[in-house]
Amino acid sequence: MKPAVLILVTLLICVKWSAAQSFKLLRFEEEYTHLKDSSRTFYNKLKFIPLSPIGNAYLSFGGEVRLELDRAENEDWGSRNLGRDIFLLQRYSIHGDLQINRRLRIFSQLRSGQESGRKNGPRPIDEDKLNIQNLFIDFYPYYGKKSKLLLRIGRQELQYGSGRLLDVREGPNLRLYFDGAKAAFKTDKFNIDGFFLKSGGTNQGVFDNRIGSGGKIWGLYGTLSAPKLFNTDFYYLGIDRKNGRFDEGNAAELRHTFGTRIWKNGVGLFYNFEGGFQSGRFGLKKIMAGGGSSEVGYKFVNLRGRPVVKLRGDLISGDRSKGDGRLGTFNPLFPNGGYFGMNPQAGPANLISLHPSLAFNALAQVQVSVEVVFNWRHSVNDGIYRPDGSLNLPSLNVPDRYIGTTYLGSVAWKVNRFINFNIGIQYFDTGNFINVAIPEHKNGFFTASMVSIKF
Repeated sequence: MKPAVLILVTLLICVKWSAAQSFKLLRFEEEYTHLKDSSRTFYNKLKFIPLSPIGNAYLSFGGEVRLELDRAENEDWGSRNLGRDIFLLQRYSIHGDLQINRRLRIFSQLRSGQESGRKNGPRPIDEDKLNIQNLFIDFYPYYGKKSKLLLRIGRQELQYGSGRLLDVREGPNLRLYFDGAKAAFKTDKFNIDGFFLKSGGTNQGVFDNRIGSGGKIWGLYGTLSAPKLFNTDFYYLGIDRKNGRFDEGNAAELRHTFGTRIWKNGVGLFYNFEGGFQSGRFGLKKIMAGGGSSEVGYKFVNLRGRPVVKLRGDLISGDRSKGDGRLGTFNPLFPNGGYFGMNPQAGPANLISLHPSLAFNALAQVQVSVEVVFNWRHSVNDGIYRPDGSLNLPSLNVPDRYIGTTYLGSVAWKVNRFINFNIGIQYFDTGNFINVAIPEHKNGFFTASMVSIKF
């Protein structure tokens, strides 16, 4: 029996024998001590293996299988003549969580990402045959009733705020990771993290990724919670990389980001406003960049289907003029690219966007969403950047701002608490900038179907 088939069979057995639970985006944030007094089914034994008589030391295992079939047409708007592409992405991961006592813990996770069928081969976000995704030690030098201090050392994932600057990037086949140290102080209403890390690059082999090839990142990120009013995030983030690439050119980049976020979740009215300023050096040039994002929506809990309407907007700076001694292009660092679509080609740099959307529950476990994204360049002297901040298409002296319109539709079916099925469609109607920059331009079309099984 093939390994993937064996894993699927095991997971289906787990589904049948399991107790109710939910899985988190960061799997190391899950906690299973509530299972120590439950019936000892096969699945519960997998999630909670006691190592001490009272259960304060235990071992837990988990993992994921994700299969995604994509069909892309004119993904490059015709600039590279890629035409039609159909390919399969596979993601496998398994993790172990060793809780030694209340103050000490070791978490490890292996991942494997594979791609099959893509014409030009796998992209950096598609394939890494085997690698360590997480491997860290947690130690609590202080553990009080209402507050605690955590020290984490090793390889780890990050996710802060709404993921506009630091995110694990769940959408692509390969998630991000960092190597280094983090300290986190947390109370009921306030928490702050400080970290110094190196971002890892991706190679396609087995355990062949280079540590720190993506540059260094450090900073502070704090959150003040006031549920009856609103919540506030505030942060400083620094990045140092040897080769930053923008429409302005290539050079060493040292950048500082100062920002804040005000947000409120829940039923009824919700919102999310975020803004930041960036300074630093790009080669011999000064960096002066900034950006702001907004999201306002309403959750109708008393209407059939519990619809949610949202309006997002972004104003993110680009470089005003080449050769003026300043770089005005905003660096989004390590953002959640899915914010701009299933397979976005314009990301959060030199961008003005407007993004209305509607989502509703067609059935109890089936959510349908429709969205439109309007995209403009902030500066006509700067190009289009991908969701990860890399340059996609230079400005080419084209005076037009409008990039294009993205139309999106998706259906998400939560089969049960372990299995999720998603299908989506995306159509990109090119605007004047692309029509002029690419003489034989073509509209883009993308579909994806994905099944994810977690245990």
